[in-house]
Amino acid sequence: MSQAIAVIGAGAWGTAMAISLAKKGHEVTLWALEQDVVASINERHENTRFLPGFPTPDNLVASADIRAVATGKSFLILASPSLYLARTMQGLLDVPNIKDGSTCIGVLTKGFIPSKDGPRLIVETLESVLPESYRKSLVYIAGPSHAEEVAMGKVTGLIAASENPMASIRFREVLKSKGLLVYSSLDVIGVQICAAAKNVVAVAFGILDALAEKSEAFGDNTESLLLAAGLNEIQIIGRAMGATHPETFTSISGVGDLDVTCRSRYGRNRRFGHDIINKGIIEGFKDLDDLIARISEIGYLPEGAVACKYVKQIADTYSLKLPISDGLYRILNRELEPSQFIEQLLDGVQI
Repeated sequence: MSQAIAVIGAGAWGTAMAISLAKKGHEVTLWALEQDVVASINERHENTRFLPGFPTPDNLVASADIRAVATGKSFLILASPSLYLARTMQGLLDVPNIKDGSTCIGVLTKGFIPSKDGPRLIVETLESVLPESYRKSLVYIAGPSHAEEVAMGKVTGLIAASENPMASIRFREVLKSKGLLVYSSLDVIGVQICAAAKNVVAVAFGILDALAEKSEAFGDNTESLLLAAGLNEIQIIGRAMGATHPETFTSISGVGDLDVTCRSRYGRNRRFGHDIINKGIIEGFKDLDDLIARISEIGYLPEGAVACKYVKQIADTYSLKLPISDGLYRILNRELEPSQFIEQLLDGVQI
């Protein structure tokens, strides 16, 4: 059955999900902050800025009026960057179908959200803003899902995690298609941590991958060592923060998402790691805070750089030993050279 669906955020991932939903026959409205993106989708049927080369169906329309996009929709999917997500949602609280809780809300955004009490998970943050009826009913959607392949309709698996099984099932039914397989989970915390922390590991993976091109000391075996050690760090964070299901980390939301983020040619975080070595991309920044404040200058959004700051704060709060995350933090904070990081890391990784 066709549904009226709003997608908030017209980056590559939000656009790809909107394309997938529209191809299934849903009436999809995509909110974009940028007027050129709205014009591109509505006039050229393509998001030429964030997902060029992938046509958008006629039943996918774009608008810069976020309240109009959200009004009267059965489903609302949030895909705005984590840095702006809470502020974006606050602007929609008095939309009637959100105010009364009748719209089912799902979240695609990955990362952590800063607060005066330290980094918070995305669902926790949104629940503190939204009406009480959404408590334990938001659906967090993640998995190994590069936007380009989802837009092409290549077979992709996702996890729809919610403490409300019926909310998870509703999203599973509306999202699934021939190319999109969707599975339910109750481990909302674990799935969120996998989605956020894997980007940190992927930047480190990109650094190692670039160094391997210049040194005979590193190869595929080394990269698998780093990937396994990275998964272990994600599990350590998950246990500390209250993940409920150990199998989350060996599922597609854990090892699956980590593997594709580290290895795929589409991965921005892997690309960022490469650019640190091959282009000296962080040399113009004083420290990590300066990098985050001016991150638009990179030309693309490496979520792992932002997440790295928050993972360091989490590690300090819970007294966690995370050599990959800590080493990357020191690189981005201009305290350590990448080659030193890899040498120290391979002496001290935990498997």
